[in-house]
Amino acid sequence: MTASSFPDTVARPFTVADFDFPLPPELIAQHPAPERSASRLLDGTGPAPVDRVFRDLPALLNDGDLLVFNDTQVVKARLFGQKASGGQLEMLIERVLLPDEASDGTAHEVVAHLRVSKKPRPGGRLHMAGGLTGGGFDAVFLGRWPDEQGQLFRFRLHGPAGETPYELMARHGHVPLPPYITHADEADDERRYQTVFARVPGAVAAPTAALHFDEAVLAALEARGVRRASVTLHVGAGTFAPMKAGRIEDHVMHHERYAIPPETLQAIGDCRARGGRVVAVGTTTVRTLESWARSNETQGDTNIFITPGFGFRVVDLMVTNFHLPQSTLMMLVSAFAGYDRIRALYEHAIARRYRFFSYGDAMLLRRA
Repeated sequence: MTASSFPDTVARPFTVADFDFPLPPELIAQHPAPERSASRLLDGTGPAPVDRVFRDLPALLNDGDLLVFNDTQVVKARLFGQKASGGQLEMLIERVLLPDEASDGTAHEVVAHLRVSKKPRPGGRLHMAGGLTGGGFDAVFLGRWPDEQGQLFRFRLHGPAGETPYELMARHGHVPLPPYITHADEADDERRYQTVFARVPGAVAAPTAALHFDEAVLAALEARGVRRASVTLHVGAGTFAPMKAGRIEDHVMHHERYAIPPETLQAIGDCRARGGRVVAVGTTTVRTLESWARSNETQGDTNIFITPGFGFRVVDLMVTNFHLPQSTLMMLVSAFAGYDRIRALYEHAIARRYRFFSYGDAMLLRRA
């Protein structure tokens, strides 16, 4: 199943350049705030932007509102190895294929990005983390994915005692920090590039808006009467991919796997019945909920592309970080809160020296 964008309302024509903005490089956060909830929060729900601290969020929500989180867990998906010839390579595992997706019906096949001087041939064996004979594992190249022209590569992993791909990544992998973070992953990244409620392994990028939540904020939300629910969307590396198409309508959106449990659907229905608001934590949660609203499918793959003119059916408020210029996520937040409003909020954030991107600060937005 694939969900895509639906042009529910009419918007003026936009170009990719309309979502560009100048960002001083020193505002790109390289490390998280010392405390999760000590990051800044730009309140964009009122007529004028208000500068707050993230721990203020519970006071901005109402008794009966529903916060929906993405409970995906970031896996240590970046791996290093060698070709049989000795050439060095880097692999980023995008997803672990389910048994019914794999060619051999097992859970040992993965789809990955590959950085190497010369791509392997089908049947070629890569020696990862020292190789199977050196304490690591081997990866046998099976072909392109999802088809012969695909940009990704499919491998079958061979580890000691039949270890699963998740076990191999946990033992040999590195935290897949975004490309704009310039340092190699450190011990603290394994803890901080992960939400406190991460539960289902499978993401190669964190749902970053949720990184600001800590136990104190969660307790304050509960005391306020704000309910909680979760969805799962395994964030892929495509979230960082630049738009190569000259026109927005020509952009090919990446696919990500999602699932919504029955109790979350019930919680959304109960929230509507009591007059509460659905508050999505992060763009990944927005994409999951709005994919379901259009397809009526509670699990599958989505390549939903949300641009101005999109009619939102589920989400009322959104907590989100600040996004890359000319990115699909800039288009999503502009569709949600209004293009002119987002431009004004970003100008305010840059003038007030907010910290940007994955380890940066957050915004609270209201649906236009």
